[in-house]
Amino acid sequence: MKWFFILFALLAGAGMPLQAGINLRLRHTLGEPVMAALVSFAVGTFCLLAYAAAARTPLPPPGVLAATPWWAWTGGALGAFFVFATIVLAGQLGAATTMAWLLAGQFLAALLLDHFGLVSFALREITWQRVAGVALIIAGAVLVNKY
Repeated sequence: MKWFFILFALLAGAGMPLQAGINLRLRHTLGEPVMAALVSFAVGTFCLLAYAAAARTPLPPPGVLAATPWWAWTGGALGAFFVFATIVLAGQLGAATTMAWLLAGQFLAALLLDHFGLVSFALREITWQRVAGVALIIAGAVLVNKY
């Protein structure tokens, strides 16, 4: 079953440079990266609403939203920043370099989130093997950037 999730992650990851290129085209059409990100999020919101309606996803019970920690509401803002950033970066750096540096940043943050058990992650200490893996990803980003 774990392989299914690994393949799912690979598929989702492969969609990231595709999304960046699609949104870059939207930026060229609309003229502004913020407008391209806004349209992208609007389409995504519509798709999620349609799916939730089709799947008959129940609304949360009263009081659940008020009990949610403040930082749990920032995910949408971080998603909007990420989409905006990919639109700007893809046009300047290209798909491979953009994705390489985004991946390096994701892994650096993930090491810290795991190590300190932040924002709902289980504690997973930083080991030399994990640091070596992230160092190789950074080295890969340097190579993709240079060549």
